[in-house]
Amino acid sequence: MVWHQESELPPVDLILLPGGFSYGDYLRAGAMAAHSPIMHEVDLAAKRGVSVMGICNGFQMLTETHLLPGVLMRNAGLRFVCRHVHLRVETSESFFTRGYYAGQVIRLPIAHHDGNYFTDPETLLQLEDNGQIAFRYVSADGTASEDSNPNGSIENIAGVYNNTKTILGLMPHPERAVDPLHGGEDGRAMFEGFLGSLL
Repeated sequence: MVWHQESELPPVDLILLPGGFSYGDYLRAGAMAAHSPIMHEVDLAAKRGVSVMGICNGFQMLTETHLLPGVLMRNAGLRFVCRHVHLRVETSESFFTRGYYAGQVIRLPIAHHDGNYFTDPETLLQLEDNGQIAFRYVSADGTASEDSNPNGSIENIAGVYNNTKTILGLMPHPERAVDPLHGGEDGRAMFEGFLGSLL
């Protein structure tokens, strides 16, 4: 655990930026946290190739620091959304998704007010062409539609990578889906994939 006011990171193989409404989400979600002292070190580590994963507010921080493209805006319905959603894994060719197969539909919880992912048409085309879209919101049968999109994200995008797939940001919470007692374990494969890569 590293406190946001610290200015040094220990040697690590993976950095996880958790959710949690940093600074109360005042100004823009993740905008103030992106300027915390430790984020300078996270930026340097990411540029050295250390893997970084941002979940929910962590995803917002990664876009605010420009480690990931795009922005996270208010949900289209202007309401906080807290429920389980279905996601389609768009690629299994990453450190983060090696425990899944491309096209697999998983179920994870979301809890956010500012999860509406947006980017310009040129960047969206690059994300598509480079395989940088990690997850999409879908129905249980894997169909991406307006009805399966909980926040209005462009092209139903729930998570994206940087161009080398060493950085992942996603709004759903895989860490809340690792035990049947918590309502499901579809997030477990992500963390087991990490461990398998590091051993």
